[in-house]
Amino acid sequence: MTHKRMKVLASEQHVARGAAAVARQCDVMAALYDSNGAPPLRTFDANFSGISQIIVGQQLSTASANAIWSRVKTGVAPFDAPTVLSQSDTVLAGYGLSSAKITTLKALADAVAANTIDIEALSDLPEDDIIAQLTSLHGIGPWTADIYLLFALRRADAFAPGDLALQLAAQRLFALKERPTPHALTALAEQWRPWRGIAARLLWADYGRARACNAPKSAQKKPKLLNSKLRK
Repeated sequence: MTHKRMKVLASEQHVARGAAAVARQCDVMAALYDSNGAPPLRTFDANFSGISQIIVGQQLSTASANAIWSRVKTGVAPFDAPTVLSQSDTVLAGYGLSSAKITTLKALADAVAANTIDIEALSDLPEDDIIAQLTSLHGIGPWTADIYLLFALRRADAFAPGDLALQLAAQRLFALKERPTPHALTALAEQWRPWRGIAARLLWADYGRARACNAPKSAQKKPKLLNSKLRK
């Protein structure tokens, strides 16, 4: 079996097989799978655009992130490192980007333009090496790198222990007295290997459903937060 067959979620069918597998490993995952079925694959592009989209979406609702990203992609065309670098901060801010996100996008674009990082080559590297390369760039922290592994490179065993939604879901489902720290959630997730990426998707899906059910009727149509953790 090749590296990619072992590590990468290639299709919705692969996700379904992984969900069934992790359900056999953990009673909580089994309950989520029985109640909600297999989670969606959900992907970002595995390139400069994909990392940029993840950066743009930090700390935003799904609807807000999509709206801002649409404006950015339309205004910065073609969306590549040289074109991003050619844009003034004022123009980028006009699309809805914060100053911190503009700084991070330009740091990423600088690294790509200078060949400091080869995004296309990341897919061939182990997870730890990918995280090290991405987090060496200004403004990119572990969460961004983890989300890139999960949804752009679609690594089956990637996980995002710093994600607030995953922490809250784990706290509720495992009846924990306190919200788990990233270290504690990493330890809890060991039981889900080699399908931690599937477990994360199941937890996110259940978190969204629980949040919608607990929201007042007047608020149930508001966009749900993907996460709200402050990131580097």
